Amino acid sequence: MPTVNDNNYDSFVEPNHDLHQLVSAELFSPTVDETLWFFKELLGMTEVRREGESVYLRAFEDWYSYSLKVTYRQSCGTGRTVWRTSAPAALDRRVDAIERYGIKGSWDDGDFAQGPTYSFTDTAGHHHSLLWDLDYYRPPESQKSDLLSRPQKRPTRGIPVRRLDHVNHLVDDVTTNREFLRDTLGFRLRENIVDRNGREGAAWMSVSPLVHEIANLGDQSGQSANGNGRLHHLAFWYGYPQHLDDLADLCVENGVEIEAGPGKHGVSQAKFLYVFEPGGNRIELFGDAGYLIFDPNWKPVTWTEENVDTAVIWYGSPLPTEYFLYGTPNNGPTNYRTPNDLMAISRPR
Repeated sequence: MPTVNDNNYDSFVEPNHDLHQLVSAELFSPTVDETLWFFKELLGMTEVRREGESVYLRAFEDWYSYSLKVTYRQSCGTGRTVWRTSAPAALDRRVDAIERYGIKGSWDDGDFAQGPTYSFTDTAGHHHSLLWDLDYYRPPESQKSDLLSRPQKRPTRGIPVRRLDHVNHLVDDVTTNREFLRDTLGFRLRENIVDRNGREGAAWMSVSPLVHEIANLGDQSGQSANGNGRLHHLAFWYGYPQHLDDLADLCVENGVEIEAGPGKHGVSQAKFLYVFEPGGNRIELFGDAGYLIFDPNWKPVTWTEENVDTAVIWYGSPLPTEYFLYGTPNNGPTNYRTPNDLMAISRPR
């Protein structure tokens, strides 16, 4: 059985704080124009650059140049997830830790508005990049806000999201990838789910007071075996409950498929809405409640068979079975047989 409460709170071990925050994520889309319509017109994001087959977008409270890169591919999915370290020397230390683990990455000059970058693939096949240097957003005069603590005016399109919140990756082995993120990058386990056999089904981790900046969800379809890293969802912070209801209204009016919600998770205590952007990727709108973690000796919250329904849905309709199977890229279920093969989190009430 894995050791799932791994923050060493019985014998305190000082964590490293070399990784500081999530900076940006890349989505692949076979229908870039439709995907851009979703993010710009419904979520109110601002386009800042086009380069080759990629378009760069920002939310109105992103301090850096952008947080989302949309790139054309024949299949939907995810590219690089970019993280900023807490200092230049911290970047060197994390690169050394990754390579001592046995994973060899590579350096490049960085993407648009981002400096020298170290890129690598984690134990589940997801692509990550680490950097220190990047550009802060400089709005044109027409977009400067009188609110000095806001990097640009609040957009007047759609229900504008405020920032990129987290990424949720599908993995074949939750514990292995969680331990990799802990040991090399310094992520702390905040909450997790353990099934009846003592196996981790999901883990939520962060390097900040947020409940999570990254989550690992066990891939029930079997498609993530052999390092085939897949995306479950990318999440954006929307603000307050009324914003979520308004956005659900816009999605229904404009033919955007709502998979689940509005509802509230037990894990994170956040109110959510899951939708599919036109390119096929699942997007979560995440916000309202939730909680922050300031305890330096945090004891991870572990949900089990007895209370897992509450973990997934505090209130709202149960999540559909497909929620635990679909990810991108998607080639259809491979190992799935019947609903009884899923963890308890997908069983109907």
